[in-house]
This record gives sequence, structure tokens and C-alpha cells, in this order.
Amino acid sequence: MMDNRRGKFSPICLKMPAKKYIVSLTEKERQELEELTQKGKSAARKINHARILLKADINQINGGWNDQMISQTLDISTRTIERVRQRFVEEGLEQSLNPRPKNLSKLRKIDGEAEAHLIALACSEAPTGYSRWTLRLLAEQMVVLEYVETISHESVRQVLKKTKLNLGYKNVG
Repeated sequence: MMDNRRGKFSPICLKMPAKKYIVSLTEKERQELEELTQKGKSAARKINHARILLKADINQINGGWNDQMISQTLDISTRTIERVRQRFVEEGLEQSLNPRPKNLSKLRKIDGEAEAHLIALACSEAPTGYSRWTLRLLAEQMVVLEYVETISHESVRQVLKKTKLNLGYKNVG
């Protein structure tokens, strides 16, 4: 907003918007975070998140730092600071310090035993009516034989590629 009298920006317009996630640490939490940052025996990410929470705490004498001050001091992006604040308020201290568990869908879908069964199956004779195994046939047969509950043809392809097995040849095994 422009101040009509002077042709300059009014200082009222430059105020920061109110924070949505306010960090308010208990004395015990503050002490735990200070110990964590002073020992330096934890992962760098965990120490940085502890420093963010200590600086953002509104129970300090100065009422806590704003995100830009924390960002400049700790050389961390303001978006990271916002996310740490949010996780602290919504999930608690431990969750705000530690990374989220990995997404289960990205974990291995097939273990070593099932992989061995898949390779043995791919090296065996193709079913009657087929000249050779296809990825979809292998996936279906793995489920029929109850080696796995479900498996996609893409997972079959990845296992076979990893083991350098080629279904294109007449004699696979």
C-alpha cells in the first residue's frame, strides 16, 4: 500500500503475516533440544531441526525468531523451517526431529526366496500352448503357485533384468 502523503510504502504494510504454526517449547523440551545440539552426536538433519525449534520458540525472552532470521542464521530454507514448525505442532517433538518413515509402496515387493522361484519358473518349460514365458504369464503363475500374493508384470521384468535373464531366447536356462 502506498502512503499518499509521502509517496512511499507505509511500514504498516511490511508486517509479516501471523504464523499458522507457533512453536511453544516446555522447559523439558528446550533442555532436551539444547543437549542434542551441544553433543553433536546425532544426524545433521536432526541437529538442524532442533536448532530451528529452539530459535522459533515463543517462550524465549525475545519471543522467538522469525523464519527469515532463522533461515539466514542457520543457512536453511524458509520452507524447511515452515515444515519443521508444522510437524512440531501437529505431530510432536520426536516426529519433527526425525525423518518420516519410507513409503511402503517403494519397498521391495519380492523377497529373495520368491525371486529364486521366479527365476526357476522362467527357466522351466513354457506352459502348453505357448512357445515361451511372457512377463504376464510368469506373474500369473507366481500367484497361482502362491509364491506371492500379488505381483505385476513390471516387477517380474525388473527381477529378470536384474538377473540378466532374457525371455526372448528359446533356451532361457
